[in-house]
Amino acid sequence: MSQSIYDFSVIDIDGNTQSLKKYEGKTLLIVNVASKCGFTSQYTELEQIYKEYKNSGFEILAFPCNQFGAQEPGDAEEIKSFCSLTYQVDFPLFAKVDVNGDNAAPVYKYLKESLPGILGLKAIKWNFTKFLIDKTGKPVQRYAPTDKPLAIVKDVQKIL
Repeated sequence: MSQSIYDFSVIDIDGNTQSLKKYEGKTLLIVNVASKCGFTSQYTELEQIYKEYKNSGFEILAFPCNQFGAQEPGDAEEIKSFCSLTYQVDFPLFAKVDVNGDNAAPVYKYLKESLPGILGLKAIKWNFTKFLIDKTGKPVQRYAPTDKPLAIVKDVQKIL
């Protein structure tokens, strides 16, 4: 099994492969996102946190996912445009992924194995599930979709 988030490569929203080693030494918040979800407005708070802490070594990595109610139906260009125009998102967006099932992205398999949810269930329940990763690449906290980004700032501050 992988030892840290840095062991993975992912595809960015423009189709380029990126090693997560690029984020080594930073505090990360990894979020599965969707454009047509009841929680989509969390983009506002995510961007607010990103702007406030990005110069302190904090990054948000957003992975669009269409597995929950088909709430991310768009292609990469539509997702980029929506995030930019509607929420002025400036943090990194990645290619659409599955977070559950046989085709789940390896990074999400690792996150779920490292930090199971309530009752030890590993599956992601819905869009905007969040994982906080420390500077060593170790997942330290999992948050439910209902956990608002501003409510987790105190946890981010502790490990910056």
